[in-house]
Amino acid sequence: MSNIIEKSSIIVLRTTEEKDLEFVVNAEGNPINAQYVTVWSREQHKNALLEKDILHLIVEDSVTNKPVGYVIIAGVKNPSKNIEFRRIVISDKGKGLGRETLRLIKKIAFNRLGAHRLWLDVRCKNLKAQSLYKSEGFVEEGTLRECVFYNGEYESLIIMSILKEEYKGFTC
Repeated sequence: MSNIIEKSSIIVLRTTEEKDLEFVVNAEGNPINAQYVTVWSREQHKNALLEKDILHLIVEDSVTNKPVGYVIIAGVKNPSKNIEFRRIVISDKGKGLGRETLRLIKKIAFNRLGAHRLWLDVRCKNLKAQSLYKSEGFVEEGTLRECVFYNGEYESLIIMSILKEEYKGFTC
């Protein structure tokens, strides 16, 4: 039985298993998604499953139990309680699954893992994601200029975060 970490009425977050890696690699490699994340090999994802400091989770539709995405959270053992929301890929777009996943990730980070700060980076060109993060309480902290090389060009990343106190205020 899969290890369910968190769930809502529309999705379930469970730990990724080796049998899920084909879905993960295919979802990530889809050109629509690949332009916004650093694409990993199957081996890199497999290694992440073994890391004690990483939560690699599958997002499943709660009705069909089919995978619709995945997320990676890093720094779960960080002594400063700074947790990185490293990756989100949703393959079934336009249904609110990304927003719902983000809400559950915040719940996991702050309520279960005791985070003080949840942070992420997002490519400057990914305006839809930036809008989602801001609407869910994340604050822009700064820009890492031209730090990612993709498709023959350098791209910049925006660093965003939400603090525990902001999360508490946001959810009340």
